[in-house]
Amino acid sequence: MKLGAFFVEILPLLAFFVGYQYFGLLMAAALSVVLGAAVLVLARWRDGRIAAFPLFSVVMSAVFTAIAWGLDDGLFIKLQPTIFNGMFAAVLLGGWLMRRAMMRQFFGAQFSLTDATWMTLSLRWGCFFLVLAIANEFVWRGFGEAEWVFYKTFIAAPASALFMLAQLPLTLRGRLQPADISALNRE
Repeated sequence: MKLGAFFVEILPLLAFFVGYQYFGLLMAAALSVVLGAAVLVLARWRDGRIAAFPLFSVVMSAVFTAIAWGLDDGLFIKLQPTIFNGMFAAVLLGGWLMRRAMMRQFFGAQFSLTDATWMTLSLRWGCFFLVLAIANEFVWRGFGEAEWVFYKTFIAAPASALFMLAQLPLTLRGRLQPADISALNRE
């Protein structure tokens, strides 16, 4: 990933943090959703496609933000990461228990990996999403709104990036070789 693309993709998170400082939680969430949608449009223009995972994330954020605005209740903004991460944990861990690598469903178009690698990534990411869901519940229930915003911006988001980088060695080792890919395409 290019450095410029990285900064474009963190704009929604930056908008959330800055928006909260100046306008409050509801406006911060709305700004984040708008910039998230803009990043998706830019990705579509740049790559010719939109990945399912970011699309789902932005749509889910938009739904929870709309509910929060409609009810004038920031609780729905705080619940969104718990539900989002909990759902992905359930899907990934449920798939893993049924011997189905759900990570392939989300990222199979971007990566050609062995079955064992997909299974390991599904387990690891499922456990990570479960930890994030539990941590989000702990923070929003046990601390104030400003502390929750700090957690979301400066702890959860960087932890996700670091966890993703920590999976890179496994991903690189688990890549299918060109001959393997050709064999799969013939089947």
